[in-house]
Amino acid sequence: MIENALPSHKLISVAGMVGIGKTTFATALAHHLHYRTSFEKVDGNPYLDLFYKDFERWAFHLQIFFLGERFKETQKMAASSESYVQDRSIYEDTGIFAKMHYEKGTMSEADYRTYTSLFDAMVMTPYFRHPDLLIYLHGSLEATIQRICQRGRGLEKETPNSYWEEMFMRYEQWVNEFDLCPVLKINIDDYDLINDSKSADKIVSLVRERLEGTASFS
Repeated sequence: MIENALPSHKLISVAGMVGIGKTTFATALAHHLHYRTSFEKVDGNPYLDLFYKDFERWAFHLQIFFLGERFKETQKMAASSESYVQDRSIYEDTGIFAKMHYEKGTMSEADYRTYTSLFDAMVMTPYFRHPDLLIYLHGSLEATIQRICQRGRGLEKETPNSYWEEMFMRYEQWVNEFDLCPVLKINIDDYDLINDSKSADKIVSLVRERLEGTASFS
């Protein structure tokens, strides 16, 4: 095993579309790095199932809920002296989900402007913590849709494939334009952080290179 020590007080955000395996990956990576974890709030979310039944009625409510929860997590991490692996970045909310629903007509222009104004105000506060590294998980669309159907979370598995296809394309475009911090792209089918020590060593090494600035951003 390689040495896992990394620079202190870091924030790694794990990004990727629904069903790609962010939570499993973030949990395993935090274990190997001896970091704490920060997860998005899914259980107890009052809007998630409503949203999948009626995008137009609940898209704004869901995005505002996630924005508030993620900002509270950001405040907690900014006040901590510990390092974190975060499951999903706040940038995905505004750059993919809210934008997609606005452009597809399931979020009104007024709601979208309100949402983006709140987001802009939050990221300008001294409590907002930008990530030191964004890890982008990707894989084939077919395998991702299969994972969504298998895990059976709420109404996700009943959502038309066209919705996931649209999200898949938007994620690929978004990550290619993201430049707020270094980016490490990981094909989720190429590594097994849980059962393969070689995979874990390789990813830890890549993470170290990005955090120490010894490798390119993608």
